[in-house]
Amino acid sequence: MTAIERLDGEEARAAIPALTEILRDAVANGASVGFMDWNSAADLERFWRDVAAEVAAGRILLFIARDRSGIVGTAQLHPVGKPNQPHRAEIAKVLVHSRARRRGIGEALMRAAEAAALALGRDLLVLDTDEAGAARRLYNRLGWTELGTIPRYALMPDGRDCGSTFFYKQLG
Repeated sequence: MTAIERLDGEEARAAIPALTEILRDAVANGASVGFMDWNSAADLERFWRDVAAEVAAGRILLFIARDRSGIVGTAQLHPVGKPNQPHRAEIAKVLVHSRARRRGIGEALMRAAEAAALALGRDLLVLDTDEAGAARRLYNRLGWTELGTIPRYALMPDGRDCGSTFFYKQLG
């Protein structure tokens, strides 16, 4: 059984080792998630320390998936802080460790983030993902609308070009 939890700042700081491992696994398996093959464990840990600080400040909502082995997945909800966009939020870093994939964890994390967005009055969500990744199929299955792909938007961890496909979803 896998449980989805929303972490507060202190819990996010305590989860940094597990979150760093999930990010390391994603990069090692070729996910275009903002990091390269050459990034160190310290780089990945620094990223999660920054996320934990944003969680503590109330600017990011951090969700994790936990099973008997520990934390196996994560997702973030970033409410947009601009005065003219109080209805919008962004989904980021939906990651599931390779040992826990194909068990519905990504979908459960997305549903938790969507529910939290609605609870905050955010009924328009946006995200982007690697044009060739499995997450694209997940977002389509969950009713997200695909806007299009920008070629060469980012790089894969090995340095190859990667297009990013952008999605949105109207909630409620």
